[in-house]
Amino acid sequence: MSGKPTDKPEIEPYDGPAGGWGSMKSLAEIGLRERVPPISTPHELARQNKPDGYMCVSCAWAKPAEPHPAEFCENGAKATAWELTGLRTTPAFFEKHSVSELLQFTDYELEQHGRLTHPLRYNPDTDHYEAVEWEQAFAEIGRELKALDPKSVIFYASGRASLETSYAYSLMARMYGSQNLPDSSNMCHETTSVALKKCIGAPVGTVKLEDFEQCDAIFFFGQNVGSNAPRMLHQLEDAAKRGCEIITFNPLRERGLERFINPQNPVEMTTGKATRISTQYHQVKAGGDIAVLMGLCKMVIEADDAAGGGILDAAFIAQHTHGFDAFAATCRQAQWSDIERESGLSRAALEEAARVYMKARNVLGIYGMGLTQHRLGIHNVYMLMALLLLRGNIGRPGAGICPVRGHSNVQGQRTVGITEKPELAPLDKLAEQYGFEPPRDKGMNTVEACEGILAGKVHGFIGLGGNFVRAIPDTSRMEPAWRGMRLTVQVATKLNRSHLVNGQIAYLLPCLGRIEEDMQASGPQAVSMEDSTSCIHGSLGERTPASPHLLSEMKIVAEIAKAVLAPNPKLDWDAWVADYSKVRDAIAETYPDQFRDFNQRMFQPGGFYRGNSAREREWKTASGKAEFIAPPALSATGFDDQPDLFRLITLRSNDQFNTTIYGYHDRFRGIEGTRQIVLMNRRDIERLALAEGAEVALHTDAGDRTERRVNGLRIVGYDIPEGCIGAYYPECNPLIPLWHHAEEAKVPAAKSVPVRIVQ
Repeated sequence: MSGKPTDKPEIEPYDGPAGGWGSMKSLAEIGLRERVPPISTPHELARQNKPDGYMCVSCAWAKPAEPHPAEFCENGAKATAWELTGLRTTPAFFEKHSVSELLQFTDYELEQHGRLTHPLRYNPDTDHYEAVEWEQAFAEIGRELKALDPKSVIFYASGRASLETSYAYSLMARMYGSQNLPDSSNMCHETTSVALKKCIGAPVGTVKLEDFEQCDAIFFFGQNVGSNAPRMLHQLEDAAKRGCEIITFNPLRERGLERFINPQNPVEMTTGKATRISTQYHQVKAGGDIAVLMGLCKMVIEADDAAGGGILDAAFIAQHTHGFDAFAATCRQAQWSDIERESGLSRAALEEAARVYMKARNVLGIYGMGLTQHRLGIHNVYMLMALLLLRGNIGRPGAGICPVRGHSNVQGQRTVGITEKPELAPLDKLAEQYGFEPPRDKGMNTVEACEGILAGKVHGFIGLGGNFVRAIPDTSRMEPAWRGMRLTVQVATKLNRSHLVNGQIAYLLPCLGRIEEDMQASGPQAVSMEDSTSCIHGSLGERTPASPHLLSEMKIVAEIAKAVLAPNPKLDWDAWVADYSKVRDAIAETYPDQFRDFNQRMFQPGGFYRGNSAREREWKTASGKAEFIAPPALSATGFDDQPDLFRLITLRSNDQFNTTIYGYHDRFRGIEGTRQIVLMNRRDIERLALAEGAEVALHTDAGDRTERRVNGLRIVGYDIPEGCIGAYYPECNPLIPLWHHAEEAKVPAAKSVPVRIVQ
């Protein structure tokens, strides 16, 4: 079925809903393919996202206090099967396959071989990974790190590491002397962190699950809930059924935002009757969201002008905001011809949406990387924030802003210190708590780390999870430069491409998965994560580990720390490993306002809320108020339109999570057996005298004289705005210039890349 690519891919429209029997069939298929013991899957899925169970290893959507019997989604269950797999990648596998040979494997094939079982060291003389003892690995890693300038070493973290490990990891890096702590936020929601911090004084969303029960309307931008956060469909379904209007702006018609059959509803499964999710669905051009939001804000402000007041929340604006007059003037001066051209939508369509906004008492603004991954992505977020501020939709029940975060603890690891920005870490407190002087200079984020590698200034890279080399832009330039580093160390559960592009000395260190039992000196250990709504949850694994040779992430970090750092009388790494509650006590000491009584509260149903000042209408901004910020342009792309220049949107399939490819069946888009496709509007296909099914290449037209090209893509006619095309991530990452990123935030602008189609 969907497990492998084929020479004869099937491409035909899919008419089914999100969820339903299609989801059930997909789960059954992956369980068989992963050779998960039949008795294991039901037991572990029953514990997923439960108060006394484990937090999903996939997305960061919130866990309700009263969970559904099956509190998991299709992709979350796939992630669980992926970790529970009965397949193993042993030292014998690496004896059989050289690294050069493995580099020819697809992303799917690399991870499909199963869980890593032993620590490995790359031997450049034989081009093979070879098993190594843990003690030897830690000793050599320590020696190499001691020989390097700390400012030349990157400490990267993916979003899956627990709060405990993330805290220890960032502390180790700073004690070593490095502030280079980029994470996966740099590739997706750093735009959110920068924009919301400047606009409302809090870098994360203000919405909690309970707000979905009280909202009158939801304005949804640039997020594919059916593939990337399917458990949110429970909240959207409930809201839709009680009459909440859901207004969606997305370039593609994503099935999860159209209709949904809840697999836990026997009536819906029997009758096939789906719930309609969006009451309006507007297909905005890639990069056109600033124009959309400008149109909506213009209508609200001018309606208030015409009515003599009563549309805007004038009292809220006067008491709680700054910059309204200048912002309103910009909106009034905006021309409808420009708004329509840049958004790709008619004035009538925007008026229809604006009427809903003006009628609704409480509105949620939800968005994903469709807003953040543009050159002017920060202004996308400013504009959505402005729309909400116009009617006081921040800081009251049923209202607020809700960025949908990706990996399961990507928000949390920033909360406990993984950041390259010194002003975001409590450095004075850490200095007092542990008796050392932390670095005070700004470290490197993801783009800056890549620039440093290209320039030969970065000599070491430690990766706590993730698939960094595959996830970053400009991969055709980055991979050769990567091999110039002295030391690369990767902590992982499965093999991926990043483990095959190595420095002169390279280690691959296998760790426990979150679902597995983590047995230490004081007994089995629990860990914790933060969800997209700033709630903290405990997580306890029970599964027998995939190999007796695996160590926990916490143990691996502590052993590297012991190997590279001098003993510290204020920090006992071995005691932390023996009992993770001591790490949580340390976190509570560092962040007393957010983590008081951490150990006592971590398994509270629904999680414990760490607080958000903006939700309380306390604005920690320069002005002391929420800021209205007008955009410099109506297009977020950052480049000018030209004849036959397309806006490439990189996409994820519903058969993948980030760079992990579960299979080759993008069910909702009707594509099976291939990922080498380009989605095009049929009018564009006809205009260029192309044909559906024809093979083409994409070439970046960025004006920097660097050749960036991806070949062998099959044209698929699709419902996508003219002038826009879609293709899969990470296959099309070579097309994204490293410098093509969001202003200030430096998030790769992967949702509007300037490309041309060549034959």
